[in-house]
Amino acid sequence: MNTGPQQPQNTMEQNSKNEKLDLHRVDHNNELLTTNQGGRVSNTDDSLKAGARGPTLMEDFHFREKMTHFDHERIPERVVHARGFGVHGYFQVYEPMAELTKAKFLQDPTKKTPVFVRFSTVVGSKGSADTVRDVRGFATKFYTEDGNYDLVSNNIPVFFIQDAIKFPDVVHAIKPEPHNEIPQASAAHDTFWDFVVNTPETAHMIMWLLSDRAIPRSFRMMEGFGVNTFRFVNEQGKARFVKFHWKPLLGVHSLVWDEAQKLAGKDPDYHRRDLWDAIDMGEYPEYELGVQIVEEEEEFNFDFDILDATKIWPEEMIPVKRIGKMTLDNNVANFFAETEQVAFHPGHVVPGIDFSNDPLLQGRLFSYLDTQLIRLGGPNFHEIPINRPMAPIHNNQRDGYHRMTIDRGRVSYSPNSLQNDAPHPAPEADHGYVHHAEKVEGQKVRERSESFRDHYRQATLFWNSMSSAEKQHIIEAFHFEVGSVMDKQIKQRVVNMFNNVDGQLATQIAVGVGADSPAALGGNGVTATSPAVSQENTVKDARTRKVAILLENGFNYPEVTQVMSAFNGAGVHTEIVSKNLGMLTSVDGQQLEVGKNYATTASIKYDAVYVPGGPQSINSLMMQGDALHFVNEAFKHAKAIGATNEGVDLLMASAIQGVNMAGGNTQDQLITEMGVVTVRNVTDTNQFSQEFTNAIAQHRHWSRQNKKQMIPA
Repeated sequence: MNTGPQQPQNTMEQNSKNEKLDLHRVDHNNELLTTNQGGRVSNTDDSLKAGARGPTLMEDFHFREKMTHFDHERIPERVVHARGFGVHGYFQVYEPMAELTKAKFLQDPTKKTPVFVRFSTVVGSKGSADTVRDVRGFATKFYTEDGNYDLVSNNIPVFFIQDAIKFPDVVHAIKPEPHNEIPQASAAHDTFWDFVVNTPETAHMIMWLLSDRAIPRSFRMMEGFGVNTFRFVNEQGKARFVKFHWKPLLGVHSLVWDEAQKLAGKDPDYHRRDLWDAIDMGEYPEYELGVQIVEEEEEFNFDFDILDATKIWPEEMIPVKRIGKMTLDNNVANFFAETEQVAFHPGHVVPGIDFSNDPLLQGRLFSYLDTQLIRLGGPNFHEIPINRPMAPIHNNQRDGYHRMTIDRGRVSYSPNSLQNDAPHPAPEADHGYVHHAEKVEGQKVRERSESFRDHYRQATLFWNSMSSAEKQHIIEAFHFEVGSVMDKQIKQRVVNMFNNVDGQLATQIAVGVGADSPAALGGNGVTATSPAVSQENTVKDARTRKVAILLENGFNYPEVTQVMSAFNGAGVHTEIVSKNLGMLTSVDGQQLEVGKNYATTASIKYDAVYVPGGPQSINSLMMQGDALHFVNEAFKHAKAIGATNEGVDLLMASAIQGVNMAGGNTQDQLITEMGVVTVRNVTDTNQFSQEFTNAIAQHRHWSRQNKKQMIPA
């Protein structure tokens, strides 16, 4: 069994990217103010005038430079993936991959290849919220010795369309409607669903989009998929089809819809703050790189086309081989210079990685480069520090906007004799890039392969694979999304379209959106499942989870600190939440500091809630509507809830019903039911802490999903 990458013999590789960027990072502390030309500035508060009340003079070069730069500080935001957040890290392969590919960065387990990763939402503008229902981008730039390699992924393994010529259409449809620029960062409107019902190939992607995958708990708990089909090519020229996967070591976990909506208002930066804080605390997100491999001679052995971007390669059919690990360990120094200016392109490949005839991929190879040219001001965007390769650059390209390289000599063409034909092409033996010699022939036609015509079978496979809770969430998502559509004809067509996926699903959709149920239950006969696509089967881990501890004066200090210590040992974070900020005093005079009050936080920002004992503390909490709401809301969102000793009284006074909790004055039995962990009359909380940690690791407790509460949270 592979134990992971070996430790490198030296740290040159892991530090080289940061050192390269450090050349462009400037610390302005204790420095004198200058212009961009280096001239020192004596006053930056007053413009140069003809008299104290006179007109500003044009000769004020400092004013003009300062204002001109301000006027031009913003660059066009990305059409899609505008809201993003980037981090640095490194990648190590587990073992040499020479049999599959000649890519150098996939050969040496001791080498750390620097990476930069940008996570993003697709639809919203730069100012939209992190937690909207949307696809998430997961783009990785590998700074390899053979040049930059960009693996441009999403957190959903399929896409809306099969051919890139439809990309402007799907984006125009899902973006805010042009007549009123409403709604922002949402698919819940007429134009998008009009596109869906007229484009059956979207069916599979819609199922993923309306699942929990579209509202991740964290970037750290989110898969990434290359979506398109690529090729690996080895030194012998043997090619194989490949799909790429990023697998988070913390598992794949999501928010619930009500929680996601509230977070969009209370903390629109929730995902980026979560990632920043994790890295700042040294809890570095880790992802394993996995590959699915199909031999070229097996290309047509499946009941789906492996080049169709609206299809997955089921992992049970084509296993994912985990070949390396990426660790994200370094936050950016400047958001604009790094995250905003980074440029990804699926055409940035290295020897050993090549393309397939996937028509969505073929169009992306044009679109991404074309986009960078206008966003970043011309063809020299590769010279921006965050985009600059570690490998040396030698070619005859010259000039253009923002040229930073100062090229020596008079030769800028090939072939030439004045410079001995330098720079000259690199032979394949020196890792010169050689495209895979695929035989291509056929008539020029505007049509799609018949093998791309099946739009519903994998959508049904996905539906069949969902747990009952996940199915219920998809139905509720349809109710919100399609229920927001104004055109009744479109609503009915959605029901009719998804009757091709599953008749019961279509019936449930119809009930919630005010449309007619199908006259006859549809479907397509698919009964198979793919357990890998259900989040119920993911890794369950309490590490890095965050627990709110509700306290007031008069709490039990030994009890609280015992539990906090146990959580700390399990990698679980705690934060004390109270009515007011400041210090709280325990029964025995010990003090703890409040981290947040109810005005600055909410249960939606935590993975679990703990209520410790102390009669005075609990009596005070039971008089606070905010504290009761905190518990009720956490219960509604299926989070782990724990209470010890008198803390159980607060849970019993809340709106939680139908859950067995420790009652009476003599009972000391630990009770766990539906993620609610309680115990009375204990001084040793070790067993409670272990049981509660296990409950937190489950992420959510869906068995209580349909339990009633006396009042809505």
